[in-house]
Amino acid sequence: MAFQRPARARRRAALTSGPAPGLERLALRSRLEPLYRACNVGGAVADPVEAVRAYTDPADREVAGFIAAGLAFGRVASILGAVTRVLRCMGPSPAAFVRRFDPGRDARRLDGVVHRWIRGRDLSALLLVLRRMLDGAGSIEGFFLSGDDPGAPDIEPGLESFCARARDIDVRPVYGRRAARPGVHAFFPLPSAGSACKRLNLYLRWMVRRDAVDLGVWTGVSPARLVIPLDVHVARVGQCLGLTAYRAPGWRMAASITSALRALDPLDPVRYDFALCRLGMGGLCGFRTPAGDSRCPLRGVCRPRPRKPPGSRRSSGRR
Repeated sequence: MAFQRPARARRRAALTSGPAPGLERLALRSRLEPLYRACNVGGAVADPVEAVRAYTDPADREVAGFIAAGLAFGRVASILGAVTRVLRCMGPSPAAFVRRFDPGRDARRLDGVVHRWIRGRDLSALLLVLRRMLDGAGSIEGFFLSGDDPGAPDIEPGLESFCARARDIDVRPVYGRRAARPGVHAFFPLPSAGSACKRLNLYLRWMVRRDAVDLGVWTGVSPARLVIPLDVHVARVGQCLGLTAYRAPGWRMAASITSALRALDPLDPVRYDFALCRLGMGGLCGFRTPAGDSRCPLRGVCRPRPRKPPGSRRSSGRR
């Protein structure tokens, strides 16, 4: 089910969100392009996608990519370490390992693997879910496409269906009959529950787009329908650039920022995601900080201080 924004948020978005038509939009695009070109270099920075690029078979990249994106939260060093450990357990072909995965025989390989709140048992359940996808649809892409609506403006319906059906897969061979919510569900958050689905949108970016960073393994989803992977860095930069009126991270903010970026490039709205994320990770965005835009390469088109709502007045100090 698609989100309907509250009337107040819709009015505020219409007034303050997204690059303005004409010169301001051109100015923003002209400043983002050099950032994109500078960041569009494979292997230039430590990023989990590089662990996926090590495989040459598209089937292996699809499976390894889901593992790497699913673990892409927390500190970069911790992410890279966890991704490396899991992929090492899967041998030279992650796709072949998943296709023959048997929890009773293979789950012990993942014992001791821990990443934040994810445990080896959760990873075993994930591999079982991926095996069911491959058994039933031939690939993760095939499983996604079977629930997607290619006529929808973005991938929200497909992502909702993908996650809902993944959650319905029986994981009792891993967890037993316990009633607690399986930890594997953390890999399949629902847009309808408000989640920004950052890791899944990151995975889709890797699979759908093709440039020096993204792998372009899938062919059945248009890059025009992607939604930006919203993390804390993209959220901050998005607010600083006036790309969204939302303040709380979630699906609505992700869709809002993507909508604004779609005005810059309708065919590839998440083109600038990697650059915006790296700008935030590098501490160059001064949104709501004393440094302001003093170090920002987008200085002049960003808004390091949030704009006051129309009609607001500075406090006189009297009560």
